[in-house]
Amino acid sequence: MSDRPFGPVLTKAGVQFRLWAPAAERVDVLIGERQAMRRSEDGWFTADIPGVKAGARYRFRIDDEIDVPDPASAFQPDDVFGPSEVIDHGAFPWRARAWRGRPWQEAVIVEAHVGTFTREGSYRAMIDKLDHLVRTGVTALELMPLADFAGARNWGYDGVLWYAPDSAYGRPEELKTLIDEAHLRGLMVMLDVVYNHFGPEGNFLGRYAPDFFTQAQTPWGSAIDYRVPEVRAFAIDNALHWLRDYRFDGLRLDAVNSIVEPGGLSLLHDISAAAGRLAGEAGRQIHLVLENGDNRASLLDADQDPPQGKYRAQWNDDYHHAWRVLLTGESRGYYADYQRSPMSDIARTLASGFIYQGEVSAFRGDRRGEPSGHLAPAAFINFLQNHDQIGNRALGDRLEGQADAQAIEAALAVLLLAPAVPMLFMGEEWGSAAPFPFFCDFKGELADAVRAGRRAEYAWAYDEFGDEVPDALDPSSRDRAVLDWDSLDTPAARKRLTLVLELLRIRREQIVPRLAGAAFGEARAADRLLTATWRMGDGAILNLTANLSDRAVNRPADAYPGTAIWGRESSDGVPPWSVLWRMG
Repeated sequence: MSDRPFGPVLTKAGVQFRLWAPAAERVDVLIGERQAMRRSEDGWFTADIPGVKAGARYRFRIDDEIDVPDPASAFQPDDVFGPSEVIDHGAFPWRARAWRGRPWQEAVIVEAHVGTFTREGSYRAMIDKLDHLVRTGVTALELMPLADFAGARNWGYDGVLWYAPDSAYGRPEELKTLIDEAHLRGLMVMLDVVYNHFGPEGNFLGRYAPDFFTQAQTPWGSAIDYRVPEVRAFAIDNALHWLRDYRFDGLRLDAVNSIVEPGGLSLLHDISAAAGRLAGEAGRQIHLVLENGDNRASLLDADQDPPQGKYRAQWNDDYHHAWRVLLTGESRGYYADYQRSPMSDIARTLASGFIYQGEVSAFRGDRRGEPSGHLAPAAFINFLQNHDQIGNRALGDRLEGQADAQAIEAALAVLLLAPAVPMLFMGEEWGSAAPFPFFCDFKGELADAVRAGRRAEYAWAYDEFGDEVPDALDPSSRDRAVLDWDSLDTPAARKRLTLVLELLRIRREQIVPRLAGAAFGEARAADRLLTATWRMGDGAILNLTANLSDRAVNRPADAYPGTAIWGRESSDGVPPWSVLWRMG
């Protein structure tokens, strides 16, 4: 086997096809005509077929019983049940050849879903909006998962062919063009990847490679058995595939706390180390981040460059949850863990990253997290909204419909200037009110099961809102989620965008140059007055004073004496929903 054991390999003579199918007695590759593949003792089947070129379509026939796509297919032009297409990744004419990435300290992220970012829902249509992101001050575009899923509409977390960008959005070369155009504008592009499960429709691995799975279960189906070397290599090579063949600048690994791996999460170490080797060989900046409900601070190191087993940062759900409770009073589900004092919880995130650092979570019924104050602030990606926190609501409604605009603007002034890495959800920069409900495109019994599951999960919402709760299977749910770019012309949108532009300008000029070497300091919450300090990398002290209430409060007697970089000083007190940043 080569260093890239999965998927077809173009050779001088044609193509070598490979499939790991230890449970199969016979495998044929169907490419024009049936060609028998050679079986080795370790379960690998291979066939060298001369004359085959990029663009050829093929399937594998298993034991004369079933025809399946390549699990490492590079492209599925006719969806997950159709033939796979041979792609020559080396043929793409990259224009941004000098691009090597940007330092992590410069990251300002916008999360986006390709299928709803524009009305067209394509890679090519996204290109027209890149200049808007650059003007706003965004430096990184993070795409929700692209791995091929069944149907035409999906968030992306039901991917079954991990190596194939979904054809609903365009061809592989169009995705590469999007990334290339982003790089030409100085934008990093990151990708959300899912290694904790395969989607429920279109996955045939259980038939010919049942060793991919264990008896353990995740919330989405059978757990993947990463103790098996071939399975482990499948995930590691997939990460390298996106970083190498598409030149993504980084990956966000979804819900790694749901990866079932006895003995720990060594898979994460191996992915990071492999990406680090690629970064070193290519002289690139590569950034790996996690979503991890377990708050494992020991997995993080924002300064490890290139990656050598650790991850730059983690999505900080704690930060979001505390702000959501403060701004809206939400109390259902996991928000119950943040009811005692959301202001104090926010202060803890500003002082040391996570809120739960080993304390008992009543919602989980167990201890959660590890101490995190020793980490750099840039090891945390903070946000007020993301796809989960909007879409996993019954109506898919944004914060704009739940909180006062003045309060949201104060929250943004804290988010965008604090030393943690800030993230916005697409359209948040202008206060978009477009919903982002969950949607998918399954058929038959699976569609019925999805409907039944959502009715059970959101029974209270169906009682309260009835038919207003969107049907995830109806095409109109995707249509409702399309970003409302036309709303940018409204006075409210222009006002919000102007605020975000100014905040990100100050971040770029005052915060980013001092982020390398920055450290957490102290933070306090008294009534609705929040204060916090950080020691920046150049020795300067960054100070925050924020009144997070609808009434004026007294100016703190021990207010830090630095120079104001945002907000207005007042001798009469601190006005409602006001934020003051000082540097000194």
